[in-house]
Amino acid sequence: MSQWPPPAFAVISTAAVYSVAPVATAEAHGFGQRYDLPIPLAFYVVGAGATVALSFVLVALFFTTERVVRLPPRVVLHFPAQGWADRLALAIRTACAAFFVFLIFAGIAGEQNPFRNIVVVSVWIIGWVGISLASALLGDVWRLIDPWSTIFAGLERMYTSMGPDRWRGVNRVYPKWLSAWPALALFVGFAWLELVWSGRDVPTRLAQAMLAYSLLTWTGMFVFGREVWRAYGEVFSIVFGIFGRFGIVAVWPRASAIEIRPPAVGLLEQRALDPAMTTLIVALLATVTFDGFLETPLWAQLDLRILDAPPDSSLWTILKLSEAQALRLGRTIGLLTFVALFNAVYYVFCQLIAAVTKRTHADVTTIAGRFVLSLVPISIAYHIAHYFSYLAIGGQYIIPSLSDPLGRGSDLFGTAAYQPNVGIVGPWLQWSVAVVAVVVGHVIAVALAHVTALRFYGGRRMALLSQIPMLVLMVGYTMLSLWILSQPIVETAPAG
Repeated sequence: MSQWPPPAFAVISTAAVYSVAPVATAEAHGFGQRYDLPIPLAFYVVGAGATVALSFVLVALFFTTERVVRLPPRVVLHFPAQGWADRLALAIRTACAAFFVFLIFAGIAGEQNPFRNIVVVSVWIIGWVGISLASALLGDVWRLIDPWSTIFAGLERMYTSMGPDRWRGVNRVYPKWLSAWPALALFVGFAWLELVWSGRDVPTRLAQAMLAYSLLTWTGMFVFGREVWRAYGEVFSIVFGIFGRFGIVAVWPRASAIEIRPPAVGLLEQRALDPAMTTLIVALLATVTFDGFLETPLWAQLDLRILDAPPDSSLWTILKLSEAQALRLGRTIGLLTFVALFNAVYYVFCQLIAAVTKRTHADVTTIAGRFVLSLVPISIAYHIAHYFSYLAIGGQYIIPSLSDPLGRGSDLFGTAAYQPNVGIVGPWLQWSVAVVAVVVGHVIAVALAHVTALRFYGGRRMALLSQIPMLVLMVGYTMLSLWILSQPIVETAPAG
């Protein structure tokens, strides 16, 4: 989510936006300079929507019931248990856990300039954006590097070594009705921290938030068990695990094996996800879309309306908010509205699927749970389109930060003086990546939804009928997302 680089970088970008006169030009998302598209924006938007629609026709012609019921080709590689692979994994886990602890120390004890403290770039760029895309490319890498699980497991082993009865968690049975609702609430909270919170780029406050989440996570693991909490409450294990289903590698520790598979195959779930997981996956799409929408002129107009509220407005008289607090309240309402609206729209289209396939109303939840994983490629595509420039440009700040993590003038690796190259990604490259990512992501989503429909309904005619509403939904979102990505950046982030 695009709050890195911090406001100073956004101010520069915004100034550049307003330094160009023509309004009819499209702006590459993440850049303040003008880029004149070779053809009108409407041609891109309509063409992308038509491409997604055409992909539906091709998938319907070539994906038959007989083909999709067979599992795609996979390669399984076995490795010896308790061998070099286990030692390597332990070394990686230990290093990641140590780095996590150091980030908290750096945030509290280091320089509070977000450009010079390693914690800011490590959390927002390397941690969120980098791991999300690595998971989508490779698989569930978070299961290997998760510092909270590593530290908790280490404490478990330490206490167990003192005696078989030394480690006694609460061992409460996790309520089935609770499902993944805690993870959903925590994910929305995480999105709020990044998009609304005034302390998102203040190292000390960011470190304090990391500590608070650590205590919450370890409490959940202590009460319900480490793996149980990771499955239902630890939001990053669940979110990165969802992205990891798209990846080409799946690790099976119990079988001491690694599976190499085609991309997106892991999203072909044979059972319906429950409402909590369904809502969470839709929220992934909603929050990153809201992040992009925050930088559009349309949202800037909403911010201006808040700031121009009359003196007798309840914002100032009853709530007694400052201007910055009022803007954050508007963003909070907007974030929650996007999450609720996206889920409402998705369930409406699932209701249409139920109607055209003559399913009963009670089947809408099942339909939503079966098809929701087909939206994951769209979420990944929008992550790539939205975050590409931030990862390429903002991620460079990790280079000087590694040499001077506390911002105190050290130069451990000789890179402290490195100056990020802000021109490494030009507007044309950013826009090209955005268009290709969005279109390819939607095409993959169409294919996954069709395969899921064939497996779910069993017949080709019913499967095709069910996918008409999904096609309308995906074409519509393709066009919406490209429109958002093409808007000029207008930064109106509330001040801390």
